[in-house]
Amino acid sequence: MSLQTEAAYKYIKERILDGTYKPSQKLIEAQLSEDVGVSRNTIKKALLMLQRENLVELESNKGATIKSYSMDEIINYLEIREVLEGLVARNAANKITDADLQTLGELMQQMKQHIEENEFEKYSQLNQKFHEIIYTASKNKPAVELIHIIKNQLSRIQFRTILVPGRNQESLKEHIRIYEALQTRNEKEASAAIEQHIRAIQKVIVQNYQFLQ
Repeated sequence: MSLQTEAAYKYIKERILDGTYKPSQKLIEAQLSEDVGVSRNTIKKALLMLQRENLVELESNKGATIKSYSMDEIINYLEIREVLEGLVARNAANKITDADLQTLGELMQQMKQHIEENEFEKYSQLNQKFHEIIYTASKNKPAVELIHIIKNQLSRIQFRTILVPGRNQESLKEHIRIYEALQTRNEKEASAAIEQHIRAIQKVIVQNYQFLQ
């Protein structure tokens, strides 16, 4: 991949994930070419890469459109993620280091503070770091890669779940349960805690689907 293609790919992907580009929005190659400062051919290559990640849809003579997920598709993805996250948590419970547990504990304190101060974006950033520590500790790269694919596809919707009234406190409680299970290196509880966390996310999305779009 050339540096220009990589730059275009990252530029478009970041704006898909942060919600700048909305579901079903049509992407204009000429405009993207001007925005990124690369050729239209480079934009085409970047869009093909994003199509492989299921973030955009490409149709002949129609161009690129931001992928929009139906309720059923979202539920299917989250059901798959639940199984994968449970597996990863079981792996991590045995392999996580004391240093990682200390970092998780520090993150939990910061996350709690951000919730108390209604700093939801900062909370979400630490939330991602929290899970990445678990993913790394698991040493299960194939499962983690699949989780990342699903999280990328649904990131815009999931990020907005923290704005649903009451969800912030529930999310914090779920992460505390996950942390405490890992602290005791309890495989079964770690798996159950993170699976319950994913089911809670699914429930919030189902109940607030229109708001989260």
